[in-house]
Amino acid sequence: MKKIVVLSGAGVSAESGLKTFRDSDGLWEGYDVMEVATPEGWRKNPALVLEFYNQRRKQAQNAQPNAAHFALAELEKQFDVTIVTQNVDSLHEKAGSSKVIHLHGQLFQSRSTADENLIYDMDGWELKMGDKCKKGSQLRPNIVWFGEAVPMMVAATKMTKTAEIFIVVGTSLSVYPAASLIDCVPPTAPIYVVDPNMPTIATRPNLTLIHEKATTGIKEVLKKLNF
Repeated sequence: MKKIVVLSGAGVSAESGLKTFRDSDGLWEGYDVMEVATPEGWRKNPALVLEFYNQRRKQAQNAQPNAAHFALAELEKQFDVTIVTQNVDSLHEKAGSSKVIHLHGQLFQSRSTADENLIYDMDGWELKMGDKCKKGSQLRPNIVWFGEAVPMMVAATKMTKTAEIFIVVGTSLSVYPAASLIDCVPPTAPIYVVDPNMPTIATRPNLTLIHEKATTGIKEVLKKLNF
């Protein structure tokens, strides 16, 4: 089976009704991202940060995968597919994708503030002050905040270097280090980029740009793959 690696971003989740931080005004659902998505914001007001992500979970738990999620999952019938996503929701998994690398963490997980390797799956949407890990430290969202390292980049880079087909969907390739993955694609592998706000990409052979939103653009990619 040919290996496909997909880099997915906010535009995919947006079509399922999930508002994500993609605007240039620095606000996310009315919150200043520096207050709710940075280590400094957490130190300043952890209760505000917890409430912000509680609201994101309440929103996400009712969201359903859209046609783009399902199409990418269907590709597994003919290809060895790995999804590398910048999204923190679980919509790719809900749609049936079996191999998903979450670069920026997972919304429905918490982790220890004392030991970043202590990660817990969450049953519900609420994480409160006083919720502690087994070592007695406050739990925080298992989200990679601005200014923090992206530990899953190592696995994502390794996988991208083995890609025989690379698909970018729903991302303007403006968030690093995720955006640098396109530079790791083998030169012989075709690249398909799907986004209505087309990023600036260095010209290279086998590059196809599709100026569409995720749900319609992925259909075009599937046609080109004869799927």
